[in-house]
Amino acid sequence: MDSENRATTSSSSSSNSSAFSFISKGWREVRDSADADIQLMRHRANSFKNLATSFDRELENFINSASTSFSVPAIRSPPAEIDFVKRLQPKLSEFRRAYSSPDFSKKVLEKWTPRSRLRIDLSAIRNAIVAEVEDGDGVVDFNRVRKRNVVSFREFWGVWKSEVEGDEAAQSRDWEPIRVLKTRLREFEKRSSSAEIFSGLKNSEFLEKLKSSLKSICKESQESKEVPPLDVPELLAYFVRQSGPFLDQLGVKKDICDKIVESLCSKRKNQLLRHSSSAGESSVIGNDNINDELDLRIASVLQSTGHCYEGGFWTDHAKHDPSNGKRHVAIVTTASLPWMTGTAVNPLFRAAYLAQSAKQNVTLLVPWLCRSDQEIVYPNSLTFSSPEEQENYIRNWLEERIGFKADFKISFYPGKFSKERRSIIPAGDTSQFIPSKDADIAILEEPEHLNWYHHGKRWTDKFNHVVGVVHTNYLEYIKREKNGAIQAFLVKHINNWVTRAYCHKVLRLSAATQNLPKSVICNVHGVNPKFLKIGEKVAAERELGQQAFSKGAYFLGKMVWAKGYRELIDLLSKHKNDLDGFKLDVYGNGEDAHEVQSTAKRLDLNLNFLRGRDHADDSLHGYKVFINPSISDVLCTATAEALAMGKFVVCAEHPSNEFFRSFPNCLTYSTSEDFIAKVKEALESEPQPLTPEERYNLSWEAATQRFIEYSELNKVLNNTEDGAKFSRKNRKIIDKSVSLPSLSQIFDGGLAFAHYCLTGNEFLRICTGAIPGTRDYDKQHCKDLNLLPPQVENPIYGW
Repeated sequence: MDSENRATTSSSSSSNSSAFSFISKGWREVRDSADADIQLMRHRANSFKNLATSFDRELENFINSASTSFSVPAIRSPPAEIDFVKRLQPKLSEFRRAYSSPDFSKKVLEKWTPRSRLRIDLSAIRNAIVAEVEDGDGVVDFNRVRKRNVVSFREFWGVWKSEVEGDEAAQSRDWEPIRVLKTRLREFEKRSSSAEIFSGLKNSEFLEKLKSSLKSICKESQESKEVPPLDVPELLAYFVRQSGPFLDQLGVKKDICDKIVESLCSKRKNQLLRHSSSAGESSVIGNDNINDELDLRIASVLQSTGHCYEGGFWTDHAKHDPSNGKRHVAIVTTASLPWMTGTAVNPLFRAAYLAQSAKQNVTLLVPWLCRSDQEIVYPNSLTFSSPEEQENYIRNWLEERIGFKADFKISFYPGKFSKERRSIIPAGDTSQFIPSKDADIAILEEPEHLNWYHHGKRWTDKFNHVVGVVHTNYLEYIKREKNGAIQAFLVKHINNWVTRAYCHKVLRLSAATQNLPKSVICNVHGVNPKFLKIGEKVAAERELGQQAFSKGAYFLGKMVWAKGYRELIDLLSKHKNDLDGFKLDVYGNGEDAHEVQSTAKRLDLNLNFLRGRDHADDSLHGYKVFINPSISDVLCTATAEALAMGKFVVCAEHPSNEFFRSFPNCLTYSTSEDFIAKVKEALESEPQPLTPEERYNLSWEAATQRFIEYSELNKVLNNTEDGAKFSRKNRKIIDKSVSLPSLSQIFDGGLAFAHYCLTGNEFLRICTGAIPGTRDYDKQHCKDLNLLPPQVENPIYGW
């Protein structure tokens, strides 16, 4: 009997254990599912909380900015802008009432309130199940359990508990973001109800920005409809301005055209000024260039009609895109060291000092001469067997003078020396030696010389910006030759032709040069830093009481008649008796050396001729006076070097010397008698030391800054395109290049096309003085420069 009871008890315990295990497993699944749901609810509540916090932060910034910006003394009559904010105030109050109501917070809490902890009391479940099992002799009646669960649900189901304690317990039903939002809205209502906020709305930067933004949104679509059509004076002004190239050929100067345009536009300008004054707006039209205002007016009208000019017959849009990297500057010149001429030395210094900036990469493109031409051009029978050898010579010469390592590339193009013109003529298309990926900005040293016989790609089509620098007064040289007047007339118009067709901007070193299209006058050359150091040394010696100058006067220059030797001999022969005991040392080599020396000997002039040498040579440091009577130079480099060394300079009163007249040691003369007086004055007195400002004006650093400014290179390097104009009236950019066709560009393109056709004919090239065979480079150039043989070109220009 005991054994049966034990068996019954054992089986009953086993059944209870199995039933409880089953129930526990089921309940664990229910609990895990409930936990997952709670985690999802927490995640959603956190999202809503972050959103409310962001809104609260923006609202707080808005309130702070309003309270800060509006803290100015009250005005008697509220401005018109106050009405806008007053209309917003009821909306804000309504929003606050809706979101601060208890019903809203209760609804939010019912769905989104995150509870920190869910506690489930499983002991009630266990006790209930055990009690049922004991009453039913080990048999579990699940129906009864289910009914009992319904009745005693709160006995085993835990309650939601909050972690909020202390004084905040009473407010635990309100969620934290909602309470903060309510508080902020109450504060804003208190602030907005005060008159202090609206007292300074008129000067509020915040409200001005808000109002302008709303105006731009509402009225942007109506702007094009409000542009008035062009009137007759504006059309005539535009026609006169665009007809400038034709009028220039007829002898009508640009100044006259500008005055006509200004008078035609004055009526419209006055109307705009009156309109802006009546509207209470600040006008800037009176300070702007009249041509820019006319461009903006034409472009805005065209833009309002939806017209878009996509280029003409001559336009080439396949240009270098500088947006992916540094800008590229290619300097192309007509001579190279060791030929000591201005077009060889000055572009070299320009490349070195432009390369100092990190904004652009620089390439110097110089001519390569075959050995036979090198023997004629380069001094002391110096020749090079390869471009690499000449490049090393150039770099060594440069670094000895500037004192730093110049980081720029040197490339070569084929050239041939013309004995008749005493200059190097390019062979073939020079532009092809600049890769297309580097074709960004081009600086053409002597643009007329480079393009006389240029037969190839148009520079302004391949490059984004082309600047020409005029070095030589060719008309002055040509007038000295046989039939010089006729030749000078033809060359003058050819120079106008090629510079207009191939350049965007032209810089003339002085007014001694030909007045070319698109040109401005500015000295963009400096002196070798070595000469400035010599001047500093001389000044230091003089301060110590030492004698810096032990010699008298000298002249230095290439020995050809056009370089001032004719003027020098005429002045000395005319006043030979007035300069009693005066002796002049002359340094130079050249084609006319024998004739110049024989003429001086025949006239019994006290001239001592010496072999040419570098101006920085030690033997020249002791001279006190440099005499330069030349009037054929554009800007004499030797004059600048002598001033940098602290010497007196006696030169003619001529446009080529205008830049030097501001220096106290520069003595200019206008007559032969004045020349004698200036020479005596220089020999009897001591030159003044250069001031720091004068030294800087002579330096290449200052010259480079002047070049960047006057060539508009600063705008190009700063990605400000020439075609884009800023309309202050509409506060937006108007691109002229795509909306405004230019008659001047069409005319320039036609000139380039005609020039290409004429230079393609070998007979016409020879008739105008070109070296035979320079339309393409020859086999020797191919061998020296590792070039492919030239191919037959397509006669259609630009394709």
